[in-house]
Amino acid sequence: MMRLEMPRYMERFGSVKIYSVQRVLELTGGLSTGPAGKLPGVINVSRADLEKLESDIAIIVPVKDENPKVLEGVLSGIPHESFVIIVSNSTRNIVDRYRIELDMVFHFYRLTQRPFMMIHQRDIALADALTEAGYPYLLGEDGMVRSGKGEGMILGLLLAKAIGRKYVGFIDSDNYIPGAVNEYVDVYAAGFYMARSKYAMIRLKWPYKTKFVGRRFYFRRRGRVSEITNKYMNMLVARVTKFESDIIRTSNAGEHAMTMELAERLYYSGGFSIEPYEIVHMLEEYSGLKKPRFADIAKHSIEIYQVEPRNPHIHEERDESHIPEMLKVSLGTIYHSVLADDELKKRIIDELVARKALKPGEEPPKPRIYPPFYNVNAKKLLDSLQANSDTFAIAGL
Repeated sequence: MMRLEMPRYMERFGSVKIYSVQRVLELTGGLSTGPAGKLPGVINVSRADLEKLESDIAIIVPVKDENPKVLEGVLSGIPHESFVIIVSNSTRNIVDRYRIELDMVFHFYRLTQRPFMMIHQRDIALADALTEAGYPYLLGEDGMVRSGKGEGMILGLLLAKAIGRKYVGFIDSDNYIPGAVNEYVDVYAAGFYMARSKYAMIRLKWPYKTKFVGRRFYFRRRGRVSEITNKYMNMLVARVTKFESDIIRTSNAGEHAMTMELAERLYYSGGFSIEPYEIVHMLEEYSGLKKPRFADIAKHSIEIYQVEPRNPHIHEERDESHIPEMLKVSLGTIYHSVLADDELKKRIIDELVARKALKPGEEPPKPRIYPPFYNVNAKKLLDSLQANSDTFAIAGL
């Protein structure tokens, strides 16, 4: 049994309910029939309930030039009941890194019978497959799926829809700790157990982002981009409510999950802006300021749970050259929101210029927006890939 805090409070913006961060109290909390199973203010989720929910989850793992051993560790941490969809954008030059990944995944399948699906994001067969399915929007001018992280995640969502999964979650491929991955998926399942709406999202707030300094680990409490994005996302919320708030703590949550009924009705953005844009879009569409495209969501409400797991996130420490770009595209989703006023836009510009992410006089880029895939025939996409793709692989389904 997993034991979590109940959320301390909730803020509502029209049809969007955002719950405050709740912590995992115990990874395995004993039997639900004991005294601890009846503690007030605590949510207990049995192992049987976790496994039942995880059997309905597809876990999407976006990959780009990751160490195959690290990727294997991620696979080993995902509960066996969950179906894995790997979308790779790894280089295929002199050394075909995708084939190395594929060989590793097949070897792992032979040893574990772990069901999986895998494809390269730049597979030329995706052009016809996506067009036939009715979702050509991911294609660039060269006729192939664009190279952004967001585009790969959307492709994974389409494949999850094709196999009829009820829930979908994301796990980054650079996680060095398989036990952390295992906890993350358990938290997703616990979130779906808590949810009362069929339109639910669970976003993880890492307790620490850990790096090795000298001879010891340093446990950094806040991410470099996340802290800044959260600040401005909460300012955006204040523009809606006229009250300051700090409710949003997971703007850049790469690890997050949602019901498929919500996933197929959302708009998405490309590249690294996909995670913050999900929140911006839900606030724009369902905070009551306009007539929403999907009236049923407005009727039932969206529930966003923010959960802090126990395991820290440990990945390879890279240089910080990508940080300004990530910050620029993340804040760009807020800057270009219809909810942002001139004062908020000026503060974003000043922040980006001060951090050398923008030059004076520039604006952050406007995110590329992709429409919902509610009416897409994802089965056609899957059938076309199985018939025509030389990178698509599926086993155990």
